[in-house]
Amino acid sequence: QVQLVESGGGLVQPGGSLRLSCSASGDSFGAGAGAWFRQAPGKEREFVAARRWNGGIAYYADSVKGRFSISRDTSINTIYLQMNSLQPDDTAVYYCAFGKPIVSTIRTIGGYRYWGQGTQVTVSS
Repeated sequence: QVQLVESGGGLVQPGGSLRLSCSASGDSFGAGAGAWFRQAPGKEREFVAARRWNGGIAYYADSVKGRFSISRDTSINTIYLQMNSLQPDDTAVYYCAFGKPIVSTIRTIGGYRYWGQGTQVTVSS
């Protein structure tokens, strides 16, 4: 069964940076995409970023565009989320996801089949 393992979360001060990693085992994703979602306490899970595995298209939520960057290493089935200029509103549990979404679902939870366990990101002084 496919499993996704996340790392890189932690506590940072406002303005700081973190890089999250997510590595998948058990499958290949040549025709799919990797994505990041996040969920703050009491709120719904929301889309953060996604990138197609082999293409050059990246998608970002308006709230993170210009600050976050998603990348991937196809040889090791790993996606990354580089987070810069972090703000307290970025505090959430971050989840990675792999799947084969069509264009209309690439920003949605339903577009992805496999999910990581989540990693906590806390931005506070």
